[in-house]
Amino acid sequence: RIQQEYIVDFPYRRVLGVLIPAAEEAAQRTMNGRIGVIATEATVRAGAFEREIHKLDSLAEVFSLACPLLVPLVEEGLESSHLAKTAVVGSLKPLLKRNIDVLILGCTHYGILEPWIKEAIGPKPFIVSGQRVVPPKLKNYLERHPEFEQRLAKNSRREFHTTDKTDKFDRLGRGHFGGVINSRHIALS
Repeated sequence: RIQQEYIVDFPYRRVLGVLIPAAEEAAQRTMNGRIGVIATEATVRAGAFEREIHKLDSLAEVFSLACPLLVPLVEEGLESSHLAKTAVVGSLKPLLKRNIDVLILGCTHYGILEPWIKEAIGPKPFIVSGQRVVPPKLKNYLERHPEFEQRLAKNSRREFHTTDKTDKFDRLGRGHFGGVINSRHIALS
């Protein structure tokens, strides 16, 4: 939606989402065609990951699971707590019974909980996290579009555009990214 609506006002900017790179990675990595997705309730309800995965592999079985407890734990700064570990283990149990060989962390918050997720699921299934799949896709995009190199500011400030600007975002962002962050609220109505 951001790419379709917001970017109209900024024709020289591009949006690289997390969903398509994650779906592509999952479709490439699966050996048994059974892919798990943990995401927010809204993402699961929208069926976005299933749609993108089925564009790549129509026979893949996608098992999506909403994990509503996980985002608030990260947003409260409790990602290292025993409570977070317990919530992750409890949330993943139903999905692990599905014999999945790939697990997509379908929310950017979940990458912060990846140590607990790995502990809960063991060495398999393979974890697809936006933290690892998006940077190579961005690098590839920039290599294919050298014209962006000229417009990139070097050693500039980082700017965060959020759909919900809060003091909590700024506080947690400082903890995760180090130093003061500049965030800007964008309204999606």
